[in-house]
Amino acid sequence: MGFPGAGQRGRFIGRDTVLCMSLAGRPGQFGSRFHNHLYEQLGMDWAYKAFTTADLPAAIAGLRAFGIRGCAVSMPFKEACIPLLDGLAPSAAAIGSVNTIVNDDGVLTGHNTDYAAIAPLLAKHGVPPTTRFAARGSGGMGKAVVSALRDAGFRDGTVVARNEAAGRALADSCGYRWSAEPVAAPLLVNITPIGMAGGAEAEALAFPEAMIEAAEAVFDVVHLPPETPLLRRARALGKVVITGVEVAVLQALEQFVLYTGQRPTEAQVDAAAAYARGESAR
Repeated sequence: MGFPGAGQRGRFIGRDTVLCMSLAGRPGQFGSRFHNHLYEQLGMDWAYKAFTTADLPAAIAGLRAFGIRGCAVSMPFKEACIPLLDGLAPSAAAIGSVNTIVNDDGVLTGHNTDYAAIAPLLAKHGVPPTTRFAARGSGGMGKAVVSALRDAGFRDGTVVARNEAAGRALADSCGYRWSAEPVAAPLLVNITPIGMAGGAEAEALAFPEAMIEAAEAVFDVVHLPPETPLLRRARALGKVVITGVEVAVLQALEQFVLYTGQRPTEAQVDAAAAYARGESAR
């Protein structure tokens, strides 16, 4: 059978094909296209497919029962999956959030590759740790981003979250302030679904326009669409912009390494990322 997302020709999926997957409330195509393109480039008999579920325990049990090698985890499952796993790697245990599950002969271990992507991107775009920030969001991805900011040396920040209990808990654990409403800062970070395609707030700005105008840099972890309303406005104002697509590439690369034990070349990663963004065709 052919497999969509692995190049225009498709590939044969057979008995010995190793399977990986993702679980998300709103499945997208980025991960499937990225991973499958790398499998094809490297001549690997592997395949990757995106899913959603209304029964998370059954889905996690399915990973074990069917020998699925790896599973990417997105909202709203990053914290809910933890009790269903056999253990957590340090990257996930430290922040209480999982975005990657690795299956080693039926033993399921949770990892977090979102965390690893944040500091390199901030450094790449020249945002120093002395920058004061406001980060909106306190869910699973929020924990990864805010913890990464703390560990990268960012000392002055505010966690913005309507849920006071979750927001205060995250802020307190990382040594930051909490606010129920957005606050101005030189670095604005959106870690909520605001601006996500298909969502109730797809056309909304995560921060008021005046705050965007006053900021120096804007970071939106939403990667679908690649240009959210927040990013479009920040770019139009000439701000430093860090995109969710950049996060998606780095975290997906580390997932690929965890699943396969192979690290592709930079050129192979660039080609897979371009294909995942729909910028190239085979």
